[in-house]
Amino acid sequence: MTGRSHAEDIARGIALRIAAAGAFSIMTATLKLASFEGVVAAEMLFYRAFFGLPVVVIWVLTQPGGLKGLTTRRPWALFGRSALGIASILCLFQTLTLLPLADATTLSFTSPIFATLLSFLILKEAVGPRRWAAVAVGFVGVIVVMRPAALISGDAQALPLAGIGFALAGALLTAGVTVTLRQLRDTEHVAAIVFWFFAASSVVGAILLIFVGKMHSPATFGLLIGSGIAGGLAQLLMTASLRAAPVAVVAPFDYLQIVGAVVFGWWLMHATPSANTLAGAALIAASGLYTAWREHVRRKDALMQTTAPPV
Repeated sequence: MTGRSHAEDIARGIALRIAAAGAFSIMTATLKLASFEGVVAAEMLFYRAFFGLPVVVIWVLTQPGGLKGLTTRRPWALFGRSALGIASILCLFQTLTLLPLADATTLSFTSPIFATLLSFLILKEAVGPRRWAAVAVGFVGVIVVMRPAALISGDAQALPLAGIGFALAGALLTAGVTVTLRQLRDTEHVAAIVFWFFAASSVVGAILLIFVGKMHSPATFGLLIGSGIAGGLAQLLMTASLRAAPVAVVAPFDYLQIVGAVVFGWWLMHATPSANTLAGAALIAASGLYTAWREHVRRKDALMQTTAPPV
């Protein structure tokens, strides 16, 4: 491969990752708008998966081997990954109903912090002092976003504890997905991992709709359909970016989702992020980026996905 073609692949990978970040930002913004119309997390789960599934199927059919890529040698492992992913996405969607868009997105990016902890506790990986320092910086960022002074004083500007709790629970579960994916990618085709997660989410979401689903206006259903299409496209764009460029190159661009959340929150919801949110986001992003860089140094081409995966 020539130096020029390699540079073109890198540029293509970055462009795809930026597009993926934009699609994820559109997905979360449309779901946040839908939450104002009474849409709950379980409904978000169903519509995001159901309308994203056709996008995934079209992509699968265009891949070498087509539907053969959906076969699995470890069905129970895929089941566990799907269960973790569904639980995490329900927590994250619940966070969207409780917190401003920028705060919800920022806290979702604490998953690399939890991924480091889980890798140490479950996979028994060695974690050096500099990575522990990055974890500490990330947790300081979480505390800054939480606005502890406002919580203590009962200030009306304080973030609700329930929203913070769901955000951190979702990030922890997303970290569990990250650890699981590291094991699955050794034996399972990426098409199987993506497709069966979307299929499982559709089934679980359909069951939950029996209990919490309700009719909405055509405009609200339009938002939900749009979120599903955007989510499906984001998943595929992220996967395509990894084929063009290494994770270490493209992963930092995931943090553009925080920028997207700030822009959409200000533009569509007239919500200006607080100084705490911006400062905390900077610390959390710095923690995640440093963790990604250390992973690159430590594992080179075997770098794990350290930013929030598309659960």
